[in-house]
Amino acid sequence: MIDFLALSKSYQSWSGSASVLALDGLTLQVRKGEVLGIAGPNGAGKSTLISILLGYVRPTAGEVRIEGMAPRPYIERYGIGYLSELVDIEPRWTVGEALERFATLAGVPDARVALRSFEVMERLGLEGKRHARFRDLSKGNKQRLGLAQALLRRERVLILDEPTHGLDPVWTNRFRGIVAELRRPDRAVVIASHNLEEMERLCDRVAILDRGRLQRVVEVTRVLPMTAGALWRLTVAAGAERLGEVFPGVVDLGRGDWAVRAPSIAALNEGLAQLLARGVLLAGVAPAQSALELEFHDAVGEVVL
Repeated sequence: MIDFLALSKSYQSWSGSASVLALDGLTLQVRKGEVLGIAGPNGAGKSTLISILLGYVRPTAGEVRIEGMAPRPYIERYGIGYLSELVDIEPRWTVGEALERFATLAGVPDARVALRSFEVMERLGLEGKRHARFRDLSKGNKQRLGLAQALLRRERVLILDEPTHGLDPVWTNRFRGIVAELRRPDRAVVIASHNLEEMERLCDRVAILDRGRLQRVVEVTRVLPMTAGALWRLTVAAGAERLGEVFPGVVDLGRGDWAVRAPSIAALNEGLAQLLARGVLLAGVAPAQSALELEFHDAVGEVVL
């Protein structure tokens, strides 16, 4: 549905004496019906990629096609739902007023503007804030207002930049349900985020960028294998001093939690059995990092414990 074809973008320095390569030959496809995540460290090129997809910036080389069309003509004809990382609008507007203005700009028929605005307010739990001014909203409510405006027209392409930024745990969980509801065979959803745990829950695939290049695309709809040397978090009720006898190089994470490394799940279980035989009392065992986090760190070359 969306094709990034050998996409490159360079920016000139203020002096004009040097250029910065923000994207370098990126080729990627977003399929119909999928939720694709975009991840990467700061400066990886995520913001530039989104800006090009929205038609705000032109690539230096390569192209983007949305159902065969360039971004601006597609958006002018069909529209795109977009949530920016930072939601900032006229401070004096109320929630209801803002959504009705956005609905009008989005082309919602006049007869449906008020109803559609109320529908998205209700969906995002903002009906009680209808008359509250934007400047008086909490960070989380501002984010929910931004998401509400992105859903006004039921677009076939949705671009969500850091959508859970500022949301409390309750609304982070509810957002997962909203994404599940947004899945449709003729729709593509792109989510850019630093929250790898959320990406693993929400996305079908995650594209990992670093220094302007696509490093890998990780399928997360299947169970990702734990890599060799994966970290595990052990919660120890008693006998923590004996962990090093079985797992060399243990790291104290505080509050009774310890990080240990095991080359395989079989080796982990064998080590746990040895700890229990030595009288160690274990209260919990869990991966110290998600499988997607391990893939991410491997792709961008970051060192983990």
